Amino acid sequence: MKSSVKYKYILFDLDGTLSASAEGIRYSLEKTCEAVGVEGVDFSDYTKYIGPPLVSTFKNICKFPDEIFDKAYDIYMRHYAEKGIFMNKPYDGIEETLVKLREKGFKLAVCSSKLEENSEKVVDIIGLTKYFDAVCGSNRDSTRKDKKDLIPYAVERLGGTLDKAVMIGDTYFDAKGAELCGVDYIACAYGYGDMAKMLEYPHIAVAENPIDILNILTSS
Repeated sequence: MKSSVKYKYILFDLDGTLSASAEGIRYSLEKTCEAVGVEGVDFSDYTKYIGPPLVSTFKNICKFPDEIFDKAYDIYMRHYAEKGIFMNKPYDGIEETLVKLREKGFKLAVCSSKLEENSEKVVDIIGLTKYFDAVCGSNRDSTRKDKKDLIPYAVERLGGTLDKAVMIGDTYFDAKGAELCGVDYIACAYGYGDMAKMLEYPHIAVAENPIDILNILTSS
């Protein structure tokens, strides 16, 4: 395992890393499918739709035709804003980890493919806003939705450089983005991602729980 001394900027994925969010996302997707008349979509496997950008879920899981993406997006966002977002809960141990990382002088950012304003709301709802120097997400026009674009943006928001950053997440989207950006990666086994697929990508360690993240980053 590499020494954590090299890191100054810690980037956290949101869904499945900081927040247990599956319930609210599933609810909003089900309501969207109902509204656009698409039936029979199986949302039982969270690994398929927690982590990727929403438009990817519309295309690959919901099988929406391209021409209804804009309508579906608006419907999803309405249901998510009205109810789904409030179903988020912080993982046990994550606040303790963030407190101690701050005490040790790390700069922290949320790095999520979720819409930036919704990312900010979720972090606030789960009571973690005060621990982050930046909350970074995608734009409404679906730009900056991939981790390869979000990671440099988050590091820039922190005033740092990629060589001093590490990405923490629970899906191969996070791992792939980290590899493309040349930053180290910590894989979270407690989230929603497909572990086998995620671990095909470079990683310095696996966190079985949020406290493991602290131990990994503060070990010599």
